[in-house]
Amino acid sequence: MALGKIQTQVVASLEEMGRLTAAQRAQIAAQPTEFSGEALDRYLEEEFRISPLQLLAAKAKAVGLAPFNVARIRVTPTTYERIPQDFCIENNVLPIGQVGEILLVAFANPFDLSLLTKLQEMTGKRVVRVLGREREIRDKVSKAGTTHGPAGFDDVVQRVGQEYGEAESTDFVEDDVSEESGTIIQLSNRIIEDAYYAGASDIHLEPWEKEIIVRYRVDGVCHEKLRMPRKVGPALIARLKIMCNLDIAERRLPQDGRIVFKQFSKKGIDIDLRVSTAPLNHGEGVVMRILDKQKTTLPLPSLGFTDANLTRYRSVIRQPYGMILHCGPTGSGKSMTLYSALNEINTPDIVIRTAEDPIEYTLSGINQMQMHRQIGLTFASALRSFLRQDPDIILVGEIRDKETADIAVEAALTGHLLMSTLHTNDAPSTVARLTDMGVEPFMLSSSLLCVCAQRLMRRVCKQCRVAYEPEGREREIIEKAIGWSGQIYRRNPKGCAKCGGNGYKGRVGIHELMVTDDALVVGINKQLETSELKKIAVRGGMMTLHQDSMIKVREGISTIEEALSTVPPDL
Repeated sequence: MALGKIQTQVVASLEEMGRLTAAQRAQIAAQPTEFSGEALDRYLEEEFRISPLQLLAAKAKAVGLAPFNVARIRVTPTTYERIPQDFCIENNVLPIGQVGEILLVAFANPFDLSLLTKLQEMTGKRVVRVLGREREIRDKVSKAGTTHGPAGFDDVVQRVGQEYGEAESTDFVEDDVSEESGTIIQLSNRIIEDAYYAGASDIHLEPWEKEIIVRYRVDGVCHEKLRMPRKVGPALIARLKIMCNLDIAERRLPQDGRIVFKQFSKKGIDIDLRVSTAPLNHGEGVVMRILDKQKTTLPLPSLGFTDANLTRYRSVIRQPYGMILHCGPTGSGKSMTLYSALNEINTPDIVIRTAEDPIEYTLSGINQMQMHRQIGLTFASALRSFLRQDPDIILVGEIRDKETADIAVEAALTGHLLMSTLHTNDAPSTVARLTDMGVEPFMLSSSLLCVCAQRLMRRVCKQCRVAYEPEGREREIIEKAIGWSGQIYRRNPKGCAKCGGNGYKGRVGIHELMVTDDALVVGINKQLETSELKKIAVRGGMMTLHQDSMIKVREGISTIEEALSTVPPDL
């Protein structure tokens, strides 16, 4: 017998498809030699001119899977987001795409059911198999090879090394490197594209003594991505300045700009970048904040609010007038929370105006204004104009000075719901910050509805987290904070494919919601110390940032190490 069971079914499928005659089928079966899979493929191709796609269709029919032409797939950095490239090379599989919770994967070996189970556990998705040609899958997954540099950079970095490699002397003329060279243009685009695919929030270009370093901030943590000769730095930064219409000759002063990236890329990446340059000791540095215009606001329950805080916050944002403030450092999720709140209360019968710098997300049904300080359009001037435009709700990007603070308080006292942000460490210290700006305490107590302090904390990977019982200091901290002890989780230092070996994947918000009540009004009017206001707020039901972070630890959302590194324990 020259053919195995599956090979016989493949030949029968070819006959049913009209690609072989009964006589040819009998001729194949009568061959005296044993056929391996590839040997039969070659024999059918050479002897009977069966095309590779016809063979693939016959094999797919024999094993009950859909055939897929892997050659048409374009491998991009997002291809290996769910399944690492090394795993694909080892097991000869290729991710094709994702629809909802279904992940489509091309298999070369349809009989390895343990591999199917492993993929579903790794990705947390329902994996649907299609059949691809083994050679094509192998070619695709090894296309980038096992590189030593970042995926997607090899070709352009190699050209950079050839064109701008360091000479024997470190002295060079910066103008010798052209910002309009094809390599520099490709490099700048590739850095932005790769950061977008990696899920980065910020891109840092930092000049060092002999190199320029590219770092991405992913889930709040910076990771080094690329090192290049220092000589590349001026040209690369000049190219980024050209993209956002900044003065490339001015290298002594900080500059701010914005890149609309779809004007420079044909890959359908609709993002804007907020660009900030600064003169540093070894040259100009650049930080770019990625503003993904394709992202939508998240519903409020997805932001990490506890049930009690969510109920109180929803009640506050539906008040007819007053002031709602969000405080925290840059990148703590203040804007996303405000956008989500606006999205929830936005209805056709409400007029909403926003003054932002920059406009991070475009919201339908809401009129948004971009600030331009160069021409005098500031938050204060925008607020004044809004008060003459009959709004119901006003969002001001940030309260930075006394003028903006005074107008905001007046707006909140005259029938408008005003939302804004402030840079303070916790909710009670917001009161001291505003009074330091010159806002009268009685005006503040009359207008303030609530203050929400917030941070973003990394989520522990649910796929590889390790359960344990806390002891000693850890047990004391969690018992003191929320009066509970039990099993919690720590990160797996080795990580897994789902979290990319980090042990953490994604972030969740923690909140300190201080809602104004009679006791707080009295405390603000008496100009009590921040510590006293905090005690009053806690007695009124406020949960501190530390307590909220311990609740996330208790629920297995994060780890105690991450919680303590984000906010310190309460005194």
